[in-house]
Amino acid sequence: MSRTGGRILVDQLALHGADLAFGVPGESYIDILDALRDSPIRYVTCRHEAGAANMAEAYGKLTGRAGICLVTRGPGATQASVGVHTAFQDGTPLLLLVGQIRRNDSEREAFQEIDYRRMFGPLTKWVAEIDRADRMPELVARAFRTATSGRPGPVVLALPEDMLAERADVRDASPYAAAQAAPTAADLARVRELLAAAERPLVVVGGLPWNGEAAAALAAWCTASGVPVAAAWRCQDYVSNDAVCYAGHLGLGADPALRDRFRDADVLLVVGARLGDIETGGYTTIVPPRVGGTLVHVHPDPDELGRVYEPALPIVSSGAAFAEALAGLDPLPRGREAIEAAHGEYRATLAGRSLPGSLDLTRVMGILRERLPDDAILTSGAGNFTVWAHRFYVFRRYGTQLAPVSGAMGYGLPAAIAAKLLHPGRVVVCLAGDGDLLMSAGELATARQTGANVVVLVVDNGMYGTIRMHQERRFPGRVSGTDLENPDFAALARSFGWHAERVERTDDAPAALDRALDAGAPALLHLPVDPEALTPRQTLSEIRAEAEARATRPS
Repeated sequence: MSRTGGRILVDQLALHGADLAFGVPGESYIDILDALRDSPIRYVTCRHEAGAANMAEAYGKLTGRAGICLVTRGPGATQASVGVHTAFQDGTPLLLLVGQIRRNDSEREAFQEIDYRRMFGPLTKWVAEIDRADRMPELVARAFRTATSGRPGPVVLALPEDMLAERADVRDASPYAAAQAAPTAADLARVRELLAAAERPLVVVGGLPWNGEAAAALAAWCTASGVPVAAAWRCQDYVSNDAVCYAGHLGLGADPALRDRFRDADVLLVVGARLGDIETGGYTTIVPPRVGGTLVHVHPDPDELGRVYEPALPIVSSGAAFAEALAGLDPLPRGREAIEAAHGEYRATLAGRSLPGSLDLTRVMGILRERLPDDAILTSGAGNFTVWAHRFYVFRRYGTQLAPVSGAMGYGLPAAIAAKLLHPGRVVVCLAGDGDLLMSAGELATARQTGANVVVLVVDNGMYGTIRMHQERRFPGRVSGTDLENPDFAALARSFGWHAERVERTDDAPAALDRALDAGAPALLHLPVDPEALTPRQTLSEIRAEAEARATRPS
């Protein structure tokens, strides 16, 4: 049957299991838009390509399937690149489909022309341009396999607009299957032998692919074996934080007790994670290339093993496959002292110090902890405000945290919308900063238009807080470029048809949260906080005073 290139593409997306696609429409892929009208795929019209790409990336995180993002050439593709970068650093399956100029116009610097192989090459697993409609099934199937196999990641396909209108008679591909390695019996036996002989073992878990079954299997085996488990950067939901084996989060501002446990481990089993600069404190807690103890590194990409740290035992396997295989081993005959001590240290971090201001963000996080159901999804972008979520929220199920390992601002609101469209029956809460939210505020309209009734908490301290913190540490008292003059966020949200309130006192937060959750519409709570409350551990003045004292100290 003769079909246009646009129809063939949409048929392949549906065949490979796509049910949602996010994008900003463009004339360069109008044939795809037309084909989507008659397909089972829901096209979500976004207000900015960065928002669309972030929604697709969040979809990939939650499902393990490639999120689909459709953008036009030139500015559309460049604006979507932030989501592609996040997918690359986070190891998330994503397929970015870019409308391209006509084939006969290439190499003339035609309107909005870009060479996408050169542009996206360092940010993706694969980039291709499909110049013949009859090759669409072959190359789209390869894109899905590439995005989901090994360490997942983004793939970009450029689609010339005249090719999308071209007709071809070609058979569909078969549904793709992702390729993932699993550990051998010898690998597992050696892992058990090393852990059995260890005095201070520690497991660090992170990275994709992962799933709820793997989370439960790893937690059960480590609990029965008396081995503590730490979460890699922004992977806090990989093991239930209530599990007695859970030792905490190796993120920014990690608990010193956990840092010590990480540094002093005589056997360090890293499952799926990369051991980047965040987990290692800028590669200072453990200094490359050696690890003080024995490193067992499990990772789906063989090129990652030994890239920074030298493993005594490298294992090519997805984290999920390894965790499920580990569950088949007999537990270690260890006591529970180590895991109970580590979990006790983690629980102690949930009690924060008192900070200036009438609205205490630590207590607000405690309210969320108490009121939200175990399957609630918490999203965030980037900024100092996220440290409160990382430290004071308790993640009890896998698939409840959406936060960019890449550290991209503007991620939380688009991610929340994608999560709510995927799981309309679950509570989805976005924690955003004032600077963070305004990088994706246009998606307030998308939430309303699609019926994604998310709850957004905007932490407003009138500054780019992370950069201000670093300024005060290096140049105390010399503020430059970090002050923000913000809108009335509640009024802004109401203009989009949202329920919105300004909450100025901690005691008013519980009732306001209940009203937001019951609003029957997207809801936003504007939380003005004292600029002094810059981090959970130190106020702005304390950071400045410490830096000034350090500057006057004799060298």
